[in-house]
Amino acid sequence: MQKTYYDPADLKKFSKISEWNETLGEKFFDYYNSVFEAGKLTEREKSLIALAVSHTIQCPYCIDAYTGDGLQRGITKEEMMEALHVASAIRGGASLVHGVQMMNKVNKLDG
Repeated sequence: MQKTYYDPADLKKFSKISEWNETLGEKFFDYYNSVFEAGKLTEREKSLIALAVSHTIQCPYCIDAYTGDGLQRGITKEEMMEALHVASAIRGGASLVHGVQMMNKVNKLDG
């Protein structure tokens, strides 16, 4: 019996996602790989951004992949944790700012 909903072994199968539609799969991976090439941002910076975003969207596969990738690029555990806190602050702030909608609705109904 599988212990988690996400099977860590599935991360290694990611490249097989193209099997059922090679054309779209190739287009995705061409795009994906080019996004992570050095440009105005270094590959290291992009890896750290990807790790933070991975936590924000709560993708365990991405968290695994970009934790490993980050370590290979020399990103420290302290930098990873700081990036995670940045992601958490943005996600928490986004939840709170939507509270304005609730406040507006209450004020309208209580008006």
